[in-house]
Amino acid sequence: MQTRARRLAVAFAAAAMLPLALTACSDSDSKDKASDSATPAASKGSDMASPSDDMASKGEPFGPACSSVPKDGAGSFDGMAKDPVATAASHNPALSTLVTAVKKAGLVDTLNNAQNITVFAPTNDAFAKIPKADLDKVLNDKAMLTKVLTYHVVGQKLAPKDLENGSFDTLEKSKLTTSGSDENYKVNDSASVVCGNVKTANANVYIIDTVLMPKS
Repeated sequence: MQTRARRLAVAFAAAAMLPLALTACSDSDSKDKASDSATPAASKGSDMASPSDDMASKGEPFGPACSSVPKDGAGSFDGMAKDPVATAASHNPALSTLVTAVKKAGLVDTLNNAQNITVFAPTNDAFAKIPKADLDKVLNDKAMLTKVLTYHVVGQKLAPKDLENGSFDTLEKSKLTTSGSDENYKVNDSASVVCGNVKTANANVYIIDTVLMPKS
């Protein structure tokens, strides 16, 4: 009888402990699940808080036309960074009309020897917007050509943030204006930057889709 009573007592004690054990396990599992569920949420929050992949803010070239720039060689971004601006432009096929104009105006040495300048460089397509007769007239008038080309040059290096709402003196001695944000900028409200923040040895270059014309 004593043995049977002892067995019953042990059984009752085990039964009494079972809910406590289950509760403890349940609490532990809940904490583990909470910890597990918190981990991806924290990671997600961290990803959301990370800086956006904004090329302009990183000081890298940006814009749709940048994709046409060669990946390597003298015409690549790394290659152009090693040469002064007129030489660098000569390695970019999209700027061949500009390079021809610079040579006709005798500005190669002027641009290559200048320090800390910004050049707004019109593409071949930008020059193609000008009626051929008018373009030929400008190309064959050295004084007029020099005036137009030097209007595209600012005597300081401009970062993208400087273009957000700017007014700058050009080498032509009159002003041009810039506006925009992020990777969308305009010059004189007429020309769009299609590949910006291109570095050369002595200049920052913003490739534009329209030729700028001085007011006078």
